[in-house]
Amino acid sequence: MRYLLLQEGTGLQFVALPESHMYQLVALLKRLHKEIDKLTIADRPDLPHVVAECANLELLSNVYTIVDGLDYVSQLEARFASLQESEYPLISLLTEIRALQAQLEYLHEEE
Repeated sequence: MRYLLLQEGTGLQFVALPESHMYQLVALLKRLHKEIDKLTIADRPDLPHVVAECANLELLSNVYTIVDGLDYVSQLEARFASLQESEYPLISLLTEIRALQAQLEYLHEEE
């Protein structure tokens, strides 16, 4: 298991993913950052910034929790699926998000 530290606004979020899929999530977030400005809607979703990735994580404060990777990707998918974008081809971004979501769902089923 690997952990991704994300900064969203002024808060921090920790996401746990299998090591085999961490690169995909980081690449997806970078692509979303690259493409977000191309959306024509006024209310673009806020995207977290990747701060760090680590192999071991021990939280010493109960202020934070570790979010399961599938739960995080599902929340991300819901944010983008709810957008009312008419100009930019949002389907390509949703396809990438949903592909990672499907892979993580398959892993959960296997466990």
